[in-house]
Amino acid sequence: EVLLVESGGGSVQTGGSLRLSCVASGYSASSYCMGWFRQAPGKEREGLAYIDSDGTTRYEDSVKGRFTISKDNAKHTLYLHMNSLEPEDTATYYCAADHKYCSDSNGDQGDFRYWGQGTQVTVSS
Repeated sequence: EVLLVESGGGSVQTGGSLRLSCVASGYSASSYCMGWFRQAPGKEREGLAYIDSDGTTRYEDSVKGRFTISKDNAKHTLYLHMNSLEPEDTATYYCAADHKYCSDSNGDQGDFRYWGQGTQVTVSS
């Protein structure tokens, strides 16, 4: 069974930074796409960034240049480094994974079978 556990959320002021972590277990890292999503109150869950097993990354326009996705295979951990945070970034952040190449996904949440429980990020002005 694939298990994903996020951590690192919290409250910051506008312009601040946070690093989210997602520890993964129960699967082989080969041929898995992993990604970060977020969901704000009253809004649909949106994809933010994705990383393939070979380290290839892709970002949605909303976070390009501010957020960086990375992973440490030895620690089985996915990261999301978030800089220049804005109140509009306030949301619950989720990591996700599925046995595919990220290029096979349009970033729709339905493309990912495995999800963490989420971690809250709050950005105040």
